Amino acid sequence: MADSLVIVESPAKAKTIGKYLGSKYIVKASMGHIRDLPKSQIGVEVENDFNPKYITIRGKGSVLKELKDASKKVKHVFLAADPDREGEAIAWHLAHYLELDDKETCRVVFNEITKQAVKDAFKTPRKINMDLVNAQQARRILDRLVGYKISPLLWKKVKKGLSAGRVQSVAVKLIIDRENEIDAFVAEEYWSITAKLNHEKIPFEAKYYAINGTKQELGNEAEVQKVLAAMKGDSFTVSEVREKERLRNPAPPFITSSLQQEAARKLSFRAAKTMSVAQQLYEGVELGKEGTVGLITYMRTDSTRISPVAQEEAKGYIVEKYGADYVPEQPRNYTKKNSNAQDAHEAIRPTSIYRDPDSMKPFLSRDQLRLYKLVWERFISSQMQSAVLDTMTVDLQAGDTTFRAAGSKVKFAGFMKVYVEGNDDGTVEEHKFLPPLAQGDVIKAEAIDPKQHFTQPPPRYTEARLVKTLEELGIGRPSTYAPTLETIQKRGYVAIEEKKFTPTELGDLVIQLMEEFFPEILNAEFTANMEGNLDHVEEGTEDWVRVLANFYESFEKRLEVAEEEMKEIEIQDEVSDEICEKCGRHLVYKMGRFGKFLACSGFPDCRNTKPIVKDIGVTCPKCAEGKIIERRSKKGRVFYGCDQYPGCDYVSWDKPTNKPCPQCSDAKLVEKRNRSGVKLLCPNCAYTEEVVEEEEQD
Repeated sequence: MADSLVIVESPAKAKTIGKYLGSKYIVKASMGHIRDLPKSQIGVEVENDFNPKYITIRGKGSVLKELKDASKKVKHVFLAADPDREGEAIAWHLAHYLELDDKETCRVVFNEITKQAVKDAFKTPRKINMDLVNAQQARRILDRLVGYKISPLLWKKVKKGLSAGRVQSVAVKLIIDRENEIDAFVAEEYWSITAKLNHEKIPFEAKYYAINGTKQELGNEAEVQKVLAAMKGDSFTVSEVREKERLRNPAPPFITSSLQQEAARKLSFRAAKTMSVAQQLYEGVELGKEGTVGLITYMRTDSTRISPVAQEEAKGYIVEKYGADYVPEQPRNYTKKNSNAQDAHEAIRPTSIYRDPDSMKPFLSRDQLRLYKLVWERFISSQMQSAVLDTMTVDLQAGDTTFRAAGSKVKFAGFMKVYVEGNDDGTVEEHKFLPPLAQGDVIKAEAIDPKQHFTQPPPRYTEARLVKTLEELGIGRPSTYAPTLETIQKRGYVAIEEKKFTPTELGDLVIQLMEEFFPEILNAEFTANMEGNLDHVEEGTEDWVRVLANFYESFEKRLEVAEEEMKEIEIQDEVSDEICEKCGRHLVYKMGRFGKFLACSGFPDCRNTKPIVKDIGVTCPKCAEGKIIERRSKKGRVFYGCDQYPGCDYVSWDKPTNKPCPQCSDAKLVEKRNRSGVKLLCPNCAYTEEVVEEEEQD
């Protein structure tokens, strides 16, 4: 007969834990939060020490009744929500609703959902940590005050449906600032000169480096001609050879932000998708005879700490799989990336390193397997020996000029045998060693290739770049990044084009108003300091009411000024030349989550909408009559189709071109973009060719 009730957030988590605890425990799910601030009003008594007026979340009545009834039939109630501020707050609300004694040790936390971790946690239950609860309350109330005070002002002065928030406003401003940098960017010309050489039948390249012993950049063609003249021919003499051994250390195990960044780089996952799949892996997956097991530790963390037990297990696996040479002398420990990082629990890692991706393949979906493989490889590599690289730098003289060649090769793979961290630009690091060269060697160039280049503007933010920037600035916390990126798109403040954020006119307008009347909300340093204050509340060194009072004192004054001085702005929809086929009115341009679309100007009487199609200047390869246009799927993904649809059903995820395949007389090449760059390939045969693009400057 069960004598204890355990409450978690989700049915999946309840199912996993229930199998570990046995028949003496009933495990039920609260389905997340049970109480929150009301949606219809601000719900905060500012004059009464910011007292929050919580209400039961609509639709939770049956769940709460079930929990209440179950709690009356047992001796003990344990609250096992997630091990963070949000989980602590859920436990506190449940304790309040179930009328549990404040002094009762009802709180149970575990960083991983494995049999041993869960059983150990139930041996040492504790009281609810009110410092954690107050930190969560302070954040919730702070965001409510900003959102519910500024948003109605924007509705009144601009248009309904707008919102403002601390983290989301800074994120939008970063995107706008980057767009302004791009608009203001002036390209500068520069040149390179590459000598294509061959020694002992090994080809290599050397780049122009200096003239008359002085390093000099090439800014125009005249300077290039001066260098070519100073070379005095195409004979190169090796003047210096430098060989070194270089160590390369592994990346630390994942924290929330780095997991989101790497999943974006290597798997093309959106931040929200990464967190959703990671939640599934954390809460538990059915592993056949082994039952339901949580495969990774808690995925909302900004700590790189690893438990000694996990380090020892990793060491044993590495010795067994790769050999003792791949284990460092001392276990690797990583320092926190910034002073605000919390260290409540570990980095993200597999709950058992012996559950390798290959053995998990039969039990996981494609997305689960890909993300699990990423976590597994990152963790095991973080505990491995450094890689050893042999590097070689060679200076070659050609007349009065110096050319330089550099190469490297992996002497000992170390952690690189398992995993290498990705790059934001999607490039893959290559190691090419130079041929055996000695001082005095004379080599005749096979070709001298001068090339004109132009500097590129800074790149727009991808989700990975934006998360990285927010983290570096100390803005937000692990749990905030994914919902923040979703919100700024839903509000129409930004759009995504080719997986990069672009600001909308609406977003630009809202940020201009915020900068004028609420500059501190957009100040990255102010926002980061507020995060620090919330951390102090969690640590018990700061009073949450005082933190809110200090903020609200100046915020209230700014609200009064904005109410008086902010002018009403009427946003006029841009009218298109297209006519609505349903009612005859003109269609207007609207901004949605995935960019602009056309909508009837007669809304709400007519709700007709249609996508904006873009002619890419390519004739349909199937019907040879229609034009290929760019479209978007319901999920916002770009695809290409014939404008004669449904008469012609040609469709392609890859961008078609007019370039015929050199090997197939009838086929046209398509443009394939992936993490390694851009290629042209034939859909009918194996032909491919590289497309050289100018490098982005970050």
